[in-house]
Amino acid sequence: MSSSLDEWKHWRDARVVEARAPHGPLALTGTHWLADLREGVPGVPGRWEPQGGGVVLTARRHDGLEVDHVALDGSVRLTPDTAPEPSLITHGGRLLVLILREGDYAVRSYDPASPTRASFAGIDTHPYHPAWVLPARFTPYPRARTVGVGHADGRERGLALAGTVAFTAPGAAGESALRVSLAEDGTLSAVVADASSGADSFPFRFVELPAPDPEGTTLLDLNRAHLPPCAFADHFVCPFPPPGNTLPFAVPAGERRVLRH
Repeated sequence: MSSSLDEWKHWRDARVVEARAPHGPLALTGTHWLADLREGVPGVPGRWEPQGGGVVLTARRHDGLEVDHVALDGSVRLTPDTAPEPSLITHGGRLLVLILREGDYAVRSYDPASPTRASFAGIDTHPYHPAWVLPARFTPYPRARTVGVGHADGRERGLALAGTVAFTAPGAAGESALRVSLAEDGTLSAVVADASSGADSFPFRFVELPAPDPEGTTLLDLNRAHLPPCAFADHFVCPFPPPGNTLPFAVPAGERRVLRH
């Protein structure tokens, strides 16, 4: 991950393009948990049935559902977003995504005609400042742990944590640390808040760090602290910061809020 101004500008522009994409986060119109439904997914044809640890979708050709670019006329077992190759489910211009979270299945509906997408006017972002590109040191836990944290939909779920990253922020007295998660490719991520969260910016943000080297050295670029999906549209289930990830000082860097017309 480059920390130059030009690369940051490219990242900032790409974030706006991603947000306003036809099936980007602004297009989400609903997350429907199958365990809570009795009459199917609202506004979506077909029968969605949890079966044998998975989900089977049944529909007729006239329903207009397609799975992996093939019109559905019968039943098919779906693969969720956590699989290497999740099912591609469409209904007209809408994208339907089967998600799996802690053993529970839900269907997300993305509609390019959503009012939230139509009202989007950009992302308010702090100016780039090299002082917020911070050398950091990753210290793994002896074994990975999972902590319960609140989520944007009001439920508590587990958040897997792999260790901490230590860094020194501009003007801060001493070293600070964040608890981080570890991805399969070795990169790190954190859910973080600071003293300005909820007032000058959204209540919390996400940030990613490059995979540490063998000595644990990595880079925390808070210019790339970005809004979680739930800042763009309701119905996302973003995790809140775990205990210890609310910094006692303001971070005037990164994305602040979504702008609306």
